[in-house]
Amino acid sequence: MLSPRTIQVVKSTAPILQEHGETLTRHFYQRMFKHNPEVAPFFNHSNQKVGTQQRALAGAVAAYAAHIDNLEVLGNAVELIAQKHAALQIKPEHYPIVGENLLCSIKEVLGDGATDEVIQAWGEAYGFLADILIGREKQIYDDSARQPGGWEGFQTLRVLRKEPESSNITSFYLAKEDGSALPPFKPGQYLTVRVRLPDGSTTMRNYSLSDKPGQPHLRISVKREVALEANQPDGYVSSWLHDHLQVGDGIEVAAPFGEFFLDVTEQHQRPLALFGAGVGITPIMSILQAALEAMPQREIVVIQACLNTSVQAFKPTLDALAARHPNLKLHYRYSESAADAQGDNASFGQVSAELIERLVPGRDADYYFCGPKPFMVAVYHDLLKWGIPSAQVHFEFFGPKQELEQRA
Repeated sequence: MLSPRTIQVVKSTAPILQEHGETLTRHFYQRMFKHNPEVAPFFNHSNQKVGTQQRALAGAVAAYAAHIDNLEVLGNAVELIAQKHAALQIKPEHYPIVGENLLCSIKEVLGDGATDEVIQAWGEAYGFLADILIGREKQIYDDSARQPGGWEGFQTLRVLRKEPESSNITSFYLAKEDGSALPPFKPGQYLTVRVRLPDGSTTMRNYSLSDKPGQPHLRISVKREVALEANQPDGYVSSWLHDHLQVGDGIEVAAPFGEFFLDVTEQHQRPLALFGAGVGITPIMSILQAALEAMPQREIVVIQACLNTSVQAFKPTLDALAARHPNLKLHYRYSESAADAQGDNASFGQVSAELIERLVPGRDADYYFCGPKPFMVAVYHDLLKWGIPSAQVHFEFFGPKQELEQRA
């Protein structure tokens, strides 16, 4: 355990880390990639360019400092990090690299404020957290490798089918080369794919599993990421998957991981509310199909939000599910074209508190949602304002949680 003095010193640095955290983490990443380029493939360089990873790490470091005397508060954050690390195959030997560059960055950025006592305290605090993460990640790796069909590291899966779901989303059906069993997963989890870049290095991306567990395939549904500015490139991995990965090809994949999932063993009387915007519908599809199978009598509300019908994925599947399951209430919300909002179960506009309350009249439900940042922020704050217990609010947010908690 950390000594009271170490806790005191680290906690005293929380205000300065809150203020200068991004400066520190930008310096940290630049330093680490310069001195230890071997770790670069573990990081999304698109997120590096826009600062997402720097902000996420800055928030995590500041939160650790602020709550180091009450680490139970960070339990969910630790699980999220451990699951992400396992998906990327982070191993114990990587932690000293991060630790050395972090401590050196604290010295170089904070200058005189980084006294020997501060550096020593942060060294101990980092080692303590690293041990927690290493231990949890070992459990995750062991559990994954032990389950039927499971594996550790990356395995080449073969593309069985490639099907367009909309003008910008394509599904890839994957199976083992020898046709053997695939590992079970929890609905809502993701796969990590590893692809080779033109310079010979590799990069990794996480893609949600969009089909229910127990199928003879693992399905990911990938949105083609198009550059929003003329001088920026399109997303390399999504473009490569769409344009170059064909039926019969192999692709390197890590086993399923992730802390965002529906536990189908839990039985609740309250409704299950599932909201997906844009490509955020992919994990919702997995959760929905698993829920209909495991709890066929439960009331389920689905809101799919999208710009228009051209980019809307899975509509035929959703319509067919709603036709077979009277307990499924389905609503489409279009934000670009009012002409697309045809039928009693469609409307025009953004997903709003009024819409959610109309579909979930009592508000009391288990909420699962995923989508772009503005959608996530709006839904999260509506549920927060209603006082929905945190145990009933589940989301997959690709970015620093601080950005979710602060309204734009």
